[in-house]
Parts: sequence; C-alpha cells; structure tokens
Amino acid sequence: MDNDIAQLNHKIDTLTAIVQSQQKQLEEMEGNSNGHIHHKLDYLVDKMEEYWQRQESMEELRHDLIPIANHMIKLSIDELAEIGSEFQLEDLFFLIKRVLRDTPLLVDLLHRVESMADLFDELQPVGNQAFHQAIEALDHLERKGYFSFAIAGGRIFERIVSEFSEEDVNALGDNIVLILSTIKEMTQPEIMNFVRDTLLIAEEEVEKPVDTSYRGLLRQLHDPAVRRGLALTMRVLHVVGAQAEPNGNPSAN
Repeated sequence: MDNDIAQLNHKIDTLTAIVQSQQKQLEEMEGNSNGHIHHKLDYLVDKMEEYWQRQESMEELRHDLIPIANHMIKLSIDELAEIGSEFQLEDLFFLIKRVLRDTPLLVDLLHRVESMADLFDELQPVGNQAFHQAIEALDHLERKGYFSFAIAGGRIFERIVSEFSEEDVNALGDNIVLILSTIKEMTQPEIMNFVRDTLLIAEEEVEKPVDTSYRGLLRQLHDPAVRRGLALTMRVLHVVGAQAEPNGNPSAN
C-alpha cells in the first residue's frame, strides 16, 4: 500500500512538472493564440480533476483495506505462533519451488485421479451387482447349513485342541500316514458294502427268536454258511493272536 502511495506521489510530481511546462508554453504562446491556450488549459484541468478523483478513490480503498490487512496479519501471526520454531520461511520457499517444479507431475496426477473417478463410476454398477450376488450366495449357504456346519466343526476342533496335548499331536503326525492308509482300506467299496449288508442282515436276525439249546446249535452247524462263518471267525482270531504273540508269552503255548 505504501508503494502505491509512492507511485501516486511520483505521478503527481510528473503531472505537476507537465503542467508547469505547459504553462510556460502557454505563456510563450499567449500573444499568438489565446483560444488554443484556453483549450489546453481546460484539457489540463479536466485531467487534473480526473487524477484527483482517482487518488481519492485509492485513498478510500486504502482506508477500507487497512483494517482487513491488519486483521489478516494478526491472524497469520497467531497461527504461526502455534507452529512455533518448527516453521522456517526457507521451508515455505522450498515448498513453493518444489510445487512449481513438479507442476507437470501434479497435473498428470490430477489426470490419473480423474481417470480413476471415471473408472469408479463405470465399475460401480458392476460392483453393486457383484455385491448383491455375493449376498445371495451367502444367503444360499446359510439356508443350506454350511455356516452351522462350520460353527459345529469349529467346536469339534476346539474340543480336539483342548483334549489332546502336544505329544499326542506329534504322535498323530508320526502315524498319520498309517491312519489314513487304514481308513482308505476300510472305506473300499467292497468293505463298506460287506459291512452294510452284514448290519442290515444282523438287524433282521436280531428280531427273530434264537434257539440257544445244544440241539439248536448242532442244527445250525449243519448249515454250510454257519460253518464258513465260524471258519472265517477262527481265521480272524488266528490273525489277531499272531499279531498279539510278540507282546504276549510264547512259552504259554
């Protein structure tokens, strides 16, 4: 604002010098052309009035802006006081130069953000559709009972963890191949069909009356199927005894 006032004073001095020069010229030309001199004087008076009107406007503007500028300066001082000694004017200049130097990068970044916004607008309907499909799939799994099964499985796993120690888990890991091989052999279609048929027949036979007399037992021994079953049972008992013999007392035989 002081710079503007100095410029105005300089212009006033310049105009004053011009007026004085014109007055000298008018005095020299006064004897030759009075009408032309009066015209120039009127022109100079109009210019001076216009200039003073502009100066008065600038003064009014200066008076209006001084309170606003003082308030802004006070506000800036208060805000900078909160920052303390961490803020340096050199850092601000460095930041401004850095921003000016990286203006092409910032413009490219803004273009990328705009592209991402456009892509998001295009993908939003697809995302909404995928979200609804996911909700429907989860609802289908819920109605099928998958979540309940998972919760029950988690409880079983928690019980296994609480019941088995680390040594038990290590022993299970050492024998997991043998356990899986045994389960694989037991789940062969022939074995499973044999067990199922045996259980079904056993359920039917249990409901029938049983003759436990010696005559009834001897009568059943005449049945080839009974004899074959006894033979298979004895063979299985032989295999069990052979497997248990190393742990027993062979001299007992």
